[in-house]
Amino acid sequence: MNTFDQLLDMDDEEDHEFSYSIVLNYFEQAEQTFTDMDAALEKKDLSELSRLGHFLKGSSAAIGLKKVKATCEKIQNIGNKQDEVGSASIEEEEALEKITKLLPQVKAEYKEAEEYLKSFYDQDTR
Repeated sequence: MNTFDQLLDMDDEEDHEFSYSIVLNYFEQAEQTFTDMDAALEKKDLSELSRLGHFLKGSSAAIGLKKVKATCEKIQNIGNKQDEVGSASIEEEEALEKITKLLPQVKAEYKEAEEYLKSFYDQDTR
């Protein structure tokens, strides 16, 4: 919440137009990134999965979505054929198996955050 509060501090006093536009942009980026991740997983392209995990990790961190950020960091590391924390090497097959399990998890975490944020902004506009 601290990062999100900082984002809200950048808004005008009357409304949350600025932060809302950033959040909406994040939603669009995340949805496209998930589509790209699905395609990369189907192609078994670990380096692309790592790149996409890194990208979404940064975007998620920027608006304070810690769960999504943490899972994306795991995807980034595993895509580089390392364990979840990036401290040991793993085989390609194991990496693909782990990402196959993490992708639905990160999508669920994202949906939870999306619902919360949409609710926050809906309540704010009433």
